[in-house]
Amino acid sequence: MNELTIKQAQEKVDKWIKSVGVRYFNELTNMAMLTEEVGEVARIIARKYGEQSFKESDKDKELADELADVLFVVICLANQTGVDLTKALEMNLDKKTARDSRRHKENDKL
Repeated sequence: MNELTIKQAQEKVDKWIKSVGVRYFNELTNMAMLTEEVGEVARIIARKYGEQSFKESDKDKELADELADVLFVVICLANQTGVDLTKALEMNLDKKTARDSRRHKENDKL
């Protein structure tokens, strides 16, 4: 299987939405869905790596699947608002590099 670029992922999600999903939910609905999906990731992390115990209903949940749900909704939001995630990520990494080029190396806590 070939690796999926961010651009290809955006195109693939758009095609899926238009063929299977019929249309994008509005931005506010997708924001609420993103919050819900991030909560599901937090639930797994709290139980697998934190101190909470798994409920029977949580035992079949997979972190990879929940992270993919988060990514899917992020891609939906990017698509419907015209954000090129490849360009946005590159610019964001440049910003972080300029801002944090010494900060983390000089952090005694790390």
